[in-house]
Amino acid sequence: MIISRRSLLRSAAFGASMVALSSIVRAAEPDLSALQSLTTGARPIGKAERLARVAKAQGLMRKAGIGAVLIEAGSSLDYFTGVRWGRSERLTAVVLPVEGEAMIVTPFFERPSVEQTLAIPADVRVWQEDEDPLKLVAGFLTERKLSAQPIGIEETVRFFAFDGLKRVLPDARIVSANPIVRGCRMIKTPAEIALMEAASNVTVAAYRWLHPRIEKGMTQPQISALMNAATRKLGGTPEFAMALVGEGAAYPHGSIKPQVVADGQIVLMDCGCTVEGYQSDISRTWVFGQASKEQRTLWDHVAEGQRIAFATAKLGVPAGSVDDAVRAAYEKWGYGPRYQLPGLSHRTGHGIGMDGHEPVNLVHGEATPLGVGMCFSNEPGLYIPGAFGVRLEDCFHMTESGPCYFSQPPKSIDEPV
Repeated sequence: MIISRRSLLRSAAFGASMVALSSIVRAAEPDLSALQSLTTGARPIGKAERLARVAKAQGLMRKAGIGAVLIEAGSSLDYFTGVRWGRSERLTAVVLPVEGEAMIVTPFFERPSVEQTLAIPADVRVWQEDEDPLKLVAGFLTERKLSAQPIGIEETVRFFAFDGLKRVLPDARIVSANPIVRGCRMIKTPAEIALMEAASNVTVAAYRWLHPRIEKGMTQPQISALMNAATRKLGGTPEFAMALVGEGAAYPHGSIKPQVVADGQIVLMDCGCTVEGYQSDISRTWVFGQASKEQRTLWDHVAEGQRIAFATAKLGVPAGSVDDAVRAAYEKWGYGPRYQLPGLSHRTGHGIGMDGHEPVNLVHGEATPLGVGMCFSNEPGLYIPGAFGVRLEDCFHMTESGPCYFSQPPKSIDEPV
């Protein structure tokens, strides 16, 4: 199982020690009266755009010689159909055929709920508890005369669905649907960009509200609670709010060791929200009180790393070259080498959109060329085990004239938000 930042945060919150009652009250019931929603004008993705996505996917299928694509519940199902559904042992999925309308398969008793968010014309087929949903998929493919053509499987589909399809269609040729699904989702439209801008605006505004309210003795869960409360009031749906304090900031996703704010300590926050299903992801680092020379130096090096990444992100260059440029500068300053500590122990950035982490990544060896509409985080951190770390993170999207930030990087360690 992959442990997310949110899981680590929940663990840290559980293990945090008790603090003064007044601090708990301030964190639980903050005064949010000065904040107003920034998302009242946000427009959800409409039917026309979803139909255009399906049409694009079908064009990519024809080009790749793929007859149909199977997609399980999750962000890709939402992306193409509007159906927002969680995964369980009961299969809910869509089959996108190379021609014609899609087919949704879902349990009989879930049909009314699934249809509430279904945003495109689709043939909804249901299965009972004692039936095999993959037989419905096979029947649809056979009816459409697609079972003899390659069938693409979206990369997050679970093994039981893949295995079940092979069982009912033993002669089927199963292939990766990456050229189709990635080919659509990696390139964001203006409507998607607008929602990501809205989410970023919420997170930046929440940081600006939060920063002056951090107090000595606050715990990580208290800081996170304040950030989430501000995010909700500003119109975003909180996705994660990670607060790392002192030595905890030396570990990119923190630790379960309780930490409290104290004079001269680093506070590293990594926060994001969603607006109409699209994400922000922004990190800020500052010092509570006066920063030391070492803290300032590390912060300035990370800020320069961000500038190098942004300057390297040009149309047509391999995504991995952005990571290489940052790492070369860090190695010149004495960090590393490569992914070794002290230094930048993770990739420079990741794709982002409906999911906080999407293909492709700004990481060494990634050959995918940067193209208009691609969106990435820019987060080159520096970490010194046993001491502290610094990470600055702002996301950008590629335009015809190069990269454009969703949120502007901070000016200095003294003006961190």
